[in-house]
Amino acid sequence: MIYRHVNELADTNRVVSGPNYSSRRLIRRDDRMGYSLHDTIMQAGTENRFWHRHHMETVYCIRGEGEVETIRDGTRHSLNPGAVYALSQNEEYVVRAHTELQLLCVYYPALAGDEVEDENGSFSQFGEETVFVIGLNDFNREMLATIDMADHYNFVPLLNSRQILEQQKYEIQDIIQQAKKQIREHKGAVDGVIHYIDFPVSTIVPIICDAFDLASASLESVLKCEHKYWSRIEQRAVVPDNIPTFTAFNPFDEQALDRVLKVMDFPFWIKPVKSFSSYLGFRIDEASQFHEAMKEVRDNIGRFSGPFNYLLNMVTMPPEFDEIGGEYCIAESIIGGMQCTQEGFSCKGEVEVYGTVDSFREANLTTFSSYQYPTILSDEVQDRMTEITQKVVRHIGYDNAPFNIEYFWDREKDQIWLLEINTRISESHCRLFQKVDGRSHHQVAVELAAGRRPTFPYRQGKFEVSGKFFLREWEDAYVAQVPSEETVRRIEQEIIPDSTIQIVAEPGQRLSDLMDQDSYSYRVALLFLGGSSKQDLEKKRRQCEELLYREFVFER
Repeated sequence: MIYRHVNELADTNRVVSGPNYSSRRLIRRDDRMGYSLHDTIMQAGTENRFWHRHHMETVYCIRGEGEVETIRDGTRHSLNPGAVYALSQNEEYVVRAHTELQLLCVYYPALAGDEVEDENGSFSQFGEETVFVIGLNDFNREMLATIDMADHYNFVPLLNSRQILEQQKYEIQDIIQQAKKQIREHKGAVDGVIHYIDFPVSTIVPIICDAFDLASASLESVLKCEHKYWSRIEQRAVVPDNIPTFTAFNPFDEQALDRVLKVMDFPFWIKPVKSFSSYLGFRIDEASQFHEAMKEVRDNIGRFSGPFNYLLNMVTMPPEFDEIGGEYCIAESIIGGMQCTQEGFSCKGEVEVYGTVDSFREANLTTFSSYQYPTILSDEVQDRMTEITQKVVRHIGYDNAPFNIEYFWDREKDQIWLLEINTRISESHCRLFQKVDGRSHHQVAVELAAGRRPTFPYRQGKFEVSGKFFLREWEDAYVAQVPSEETVRRIEQEIIPDSTIQIVAEPGQRLSDLMDQDSYSYRVALLFLGGSSKQDLEKKRRQCEELLYREFVFER
């Protein structure tokens, strides 16, 4: 609890004098309530013009007599004890103090506390909120520009992408120290840190935020989500009917398969306890597939296990499985159905889901073909998923941060399966939300990082539906040619306006050299499209794919 008395503020920097008034800043931005609260004394006989263009403002009169007038239409209202007015449209207005007025003013978002109005009635020293963005690039700058009050924020890059993306080895201690060093050297206040990247970034953000007293989920709660075996243990405690049979095993144990088969039969799915995007994930239908998969797992699991173990050593794992570190794998019985992802957040103990995205797979039932928003699932199924989400997130203690949780819905059995929890917004979904809702869900991450409960628009975008589509090759090949920049621009601007195309493959490389692919295919391009209907979206996808494949050349 924050407790403060107005009489204690005299001779402190919480008392700010402006033209014709004195303002006692009871609650400021650094109190992290999301709003600021000012007790303002306005001098008798004065006329005061205000235009707070960047804030929602509510004012309550405690003492005195006066009037308020909106400039645009000349509407006047008397001010006396008990009167309240709210500038819901950021109107320009005048307050006339017939006697000395005492006004209680609430501003959202919060003021830093030292701002005063200039001659236009705006805050001349309006303080931006500085938010560090890990791995900030042009794509995410574009998405951040779509959020509400984007010009209110100063987005500062944190860490170089080369340190945190597609590395064969992650020097986790160096990464953490470099991030802390960058923030310490920043001149001015720091209001938050956001990210949209899986391991190692998702697991180091709590450490960085804790060092600077910034809003974030705790490291333990993040690891409970990220460690796939630990996460299943936590899920089983509250939603046992919505998770598959599972067991952990050491891939270097020659008896690993026998141990797995004591718990479940073929077929099953295996993956490291720490991975992402199906990296080192395999469906196992028979013993020979298991042994073949183990060769690849043993060769590559060290890429994540060392850094992950370093982080696990910072918390106390339950003693019954504290030996199951990053070098272990998890086996799970096969679950399936229609796949979707709930994007949500937890803020001060309240868990909310703001959107559900469908995930469609290729014929192999493993590789993604597209993500599409909004979901085609019924409200009833979505509500049941949300109930599961709320139970699990609260049980884990994950709070003050965004998340996305992947599910299957088995239509025939009307069974919901929880697949996995990710402790971040999904970068893949940014454009989907922006096209349909009018904002990227970066807005959720930013507002949480700044200590506020997020607000997110609903269906205010240009399109009814949106999708991210994957163009894939299924065999290794030499990339001889990719679509030209001119072709991509022509599609984006003339043929399919408001589309975005990212060419992943590069001329002169082999597809097998692409980093962080799934175990069965190679992404060569990504398409972000919006449409008036599912049919319109599919038509645009086929058109775009046909145009791009006219210029792709693969040599085998």
